[in-house]
Amino acid sequence: MILILTQPFDPHANHVAQVLEARGAEFIRFNPADFPMRTSLSVGYAPNGKMRSFLRLEDKIIDLAQLQSVWSRRPQAPVPHDEIQNPSVREFIARDCQTFVQDVWDTLPCRWVPGHPVAIQRAQLKVSQLRVAAELGLELPPTLVTNNREEFLDFFGEHNGNVISKLAGAAFDRSVGESAGLCRYTEVVSKRDVGYAAALQYCPVILQAYVPKRVELRITVVGENVFAAEIHSQQTHHTKYDWRRYDLSRTPHLPHNLSPEMQECCVRLVERLELCYGAIDMILTPDGRYVFLEINPSGQYLWIEENAGLPITSALCDLLMAGRGAAS
Repeated sequence: MILILTQPFDPHANHVAQVLEARGAEFIRFNPADFPMRTSLSVGYAPNGKMRSFLRLEDKIIDLAQLQSVWSRRPQAPVPHDEIQNPSVREFIARDCQTFVQDVWDTLPCRWVPGHPVAIQRAQLKVSQLRVAAELGLELPPTLVTNNREEFLDFFGEHNGNVISKLAGAAFDRSVGESAGLCRYTEVVSKRDVGYAAALQYCPVILQAYVPKRVELRITVVGENVFAAEIHSQQTHHTKYDWRRYDLSRTPHLPHNLSPEMQECCVRLVERLELCYGAIDMILTPDGRYVFLEINPSGQYLWIEENAGLPITSALCDLLMAGRGAAS
């Protein structure tokens, strides 16, 4: 049995579910936002210490001990019952439910994709990502993470104003519980921004020297499989600094051949972060250097599969169906 933790209308979850069904795999979808209103979760211990845990959906009872894999595909947080109106009580219940759900997940001895929730949370930390990538020998852009005005100005001057900025936390935050997440694209630091440098005291920012691009690379690692795609983001100004400003009709996506050494490095990066899936962003410079930017443990891949013709879903389903016996 495969458990898919996801939101109701996630295209990736929908597509993977279709492929799993076509393969005859047994799976169930569960959105934690339905807990505790529309679902129940129970854990019990016998005197001999044997544990039993069950997830009860509208028409199914799932013995969690039978799970071979869990795919955490951007699940939402638990939402309190509508009858609870007091904001403080709602906050307390939401926090308590989230703690219980995470506690139950922590007991499951099955394979987690992209990794255990604790590992996913840790792998999203940008400074830690850069440290691990550097330890593996990957080239990084000159980088400063700070909320200090003077250090920002020094860095800006050192690189002649050719600097980009991005959030120190997650650039795209999923909807969590009852609140919608915010997003911010990678931006070029302008002279106008320099005039507001004092505002850094309110929140840190990641600053990096701008790296010239031949193409950008999205490298999706699934277990031991590495799928690399070129994103020709420099062909349109709309995506020049951040390809997430999607302009697919004018931004070709093509397969990219990574060397065996670079493929191995990507797999090791994912493993070091205690994941079995990761979406890595790199730059291929005009002179042929690979520069690491970041890794997203829950990164999207479907548009890469469709536009570059890479069989990522198939590899992901293989990983889920193999369970704990699959390669990390």
